Amino acid sequence: MRTGAEYRESLRDGRRVWVIGHGMVEDVATHPTTAAVTEEYVAWYDRLRDPAWADIALTPPDAQGTRNPWAYVLPRSAEDLTALGRFVTKTAFLNAGNLTHTPAYGNLIALGVLGAAQEHNQRPDQIDNAAKYRETIARTGRFLTFSAGAPTIGARMRPDPAERTSLRLVKETDSGMVISGRVGMHTSPAFAQDVYIGALSGVEIGPHRATFIVPIGAPGVTVICRKPAVREANPFLSPLSSRNDELDGQMWLDKVFIPHDRIFLLSPVPEPIARWLFWHQLYCWLAKAELTLGLALACTHALGLMEHQPTIELLMDLVIDVQTVRTCQKAAELDASFTPAGYAYPNHNHVAAGSIAMLKARQHVTEIMRILPGSSLVVAPGDTDLASPEVGPGLTESFEGGGYTALQRSALLQMAWDHVSSALDGRESAFELHANGGMSAWRGRLRRSFECYNELANNALSMLSVQMPEIDLSSIPAAPLAPRRVVTPRN
Repeated sequence: MRTGAEYRESLRDGRRVWVIGHGMVEDVATHPTTAAVTEEYVAWYDRLRDPAWADIALTPPDAQGTRNPWAYVLPRSAEDLTALGRFVTKTAFLNAGNLTHTPAYGNLIALGVLGAAQEHNQRPDQIDNAAKYRETIARTGRFLTFSAGAPTIGARMRPDPAERTSLRLVKETDSGMVISGRVGMHTSPAFAQDVYIGALSGVEIGPHRATFIVPIGAPGVTVICRKPAVREANPFLSPLSSRNDELDGQMWLDKVFIPHDRIFLLSPVPEPIARWLFWHQLYCWLAKAELTLGLALACTHALGLMEHQPTIELLMDLVIDVQTVRTCQKAAELDASFTPAGYAYPNHNHVAAGSIAMLKARQHVTEIMRILPGSSLVVAPGDTDLASPEVGPGLTESFEGGGYTALQRSALLQMAWDHVSSALDGRESAFELHANGGMSAWRGRLRRSFECYNELANNALSMLSVQMPEIDLSSIPAAPLAPRRVVTPRN
């Protein structure tokens, strides 16, 4: 397993990364737009060796006394899933869920590919290749991120419907295939080693939809990242956004070679792979809400509002939202589902219910955090202001008292501001409100995965004294889902 320093060095692989507004990044590890997030991933790897994290990050000792990272375990029981979830939620809290794609997420992608290959009865060599790639990730810590493979808006506007795909197959060879095109937005491509490109890319080999793994540093690959979230240079004023902007982006491929052992012929539907990823994403959403609750509780104390009933009611709203999603996640793990090969994955019904609950609560949670501190949230000073001889004494008098220094109270308020009123918060809201299709997609997933339509309806009828017909509601989950964001090109 690599160290944080080895991960940092692995980014110097000749990759081409362009950040909008800043141009080409020569070294992701040191460039001002990417260095801070690189260091957050460095810290992620180093926690796997930190004795203080051992009981959260590592499995119990095996017969030889070896402890392995939960982040790379292939879960075979509800207990394994719960332990992996505990690690994910503890690490996600440290960045308020803003670093949604971690090396642990990469292991889940690889596990999803393996599970999908097994469930679709692919050729033995396909299953073997998927298993070997996941084992490589577990052994080395190689960082994989995910793209569904959707086309860019320009591709979707092409006049010929047959050409509205993100990628095209240039040629096949005895050892693999060569592809070109542009893949739409996905997250953290600047910081990973590999990107899994899913079935929405439109590349077909025979009757199958091709999915594949592309190294970021491969010849012909260019990553285009969005502009960074605007933030203060002083970390005191931007304690979260200064280090947690993971940079979503596109991937451009110009005649990129993909070997056969990195090509997986799967279903056009990405859901079998994404079921582990949805669970991980919900933990990131939960981390946002948990930090909001933690900051709200701290502000309640720092502002002397512990006995203010309207404030307490706002806190209870946050508690209810957090506890609802915690309960859904726990249920998803304890009531785990299993692949035919015996791998445990989170029960999709519970993850869907938790995701819908979080999407409903997202804006309300943020508004509470903006309301609760009052005007102090807006005018809190920075550390340099408090140290200024011109205004420092006056600001100190304005913000100290009640057991807090002015610096302490300001540090808390600045984090609260950065959490719910910064450009990073705006990015998170804009992205997550439509992530994985948004509310309509989650309602559709739950409609399809819920299994008790007939059972509940017929049980209700059995309580009547009148003989009733047998109910069959199989048409409800079978009904097609509404297509997502259909584009109508104009001639």
